[in-house]
Amino acid sequence: MRRKIFIHFSFWFSFFVLISIVRNHISLSYWPFWVGGLIGTVMPDLDHLIYVLFLNPHELTSQRVGSLLKRKEFFRVTTLLYETRDERKNLVFHTFLFQLIFFVLTFFVISSSGSIFVSGMVIALSLHLIVDQLVDIFDIKTLSNWGTLFSSELSYRNSKLYVMGAFLLLFVIGLLM
Repeated sequence: MRRKIFIHFSFWFSFFVLISIVRNHISLSYWPFWVGGLIGTVMPDLDHLIYVLFLNPHELTSQRVGSLLKRKEFFRVTTLLYETRDERKNLVFHTFLFQLIFFVLTFFVISSSGSIFVSGMVIALSLHLIVDQLVDIFDIKTLSNWGTLFSSELSYRNSKLYVMGAFLLLFVIGLLM
């Protein structure tokens, strides 16, 4: 669990530092951008909670999570969800379709919203999804858990190209704010 948290927050911090330097947003007045980024980094993990509480409440893990929540043992819920994350394959946020739609929404939010808080949140959420894909490429050598894209699975090489392209696209979108 610590490894995943470290990976996500180090990518978030590095990416936000890079955007801040390139956009010359290095002042205390940009703290809402960073706070939005922190919130956006955590948001995709709520997908696991949605899955166990609402989509599949009959599963054993879902029942255990429900029991822990009733007893207000939130740290144990987090630990259990992390330990059983490989059991959940059909997550709502962790799909190619959601990611593509969210990229479009991210672009619209950043280009039309004046809120740097919301901009930080949507950039970090998109970044989290890309980092999850990068971790899948290194750990299981495939993005098959993310559904199909263009009605076929991506090869290992094409998966790496897709993730690199997604990083580049998100960086370009981040420069628009």
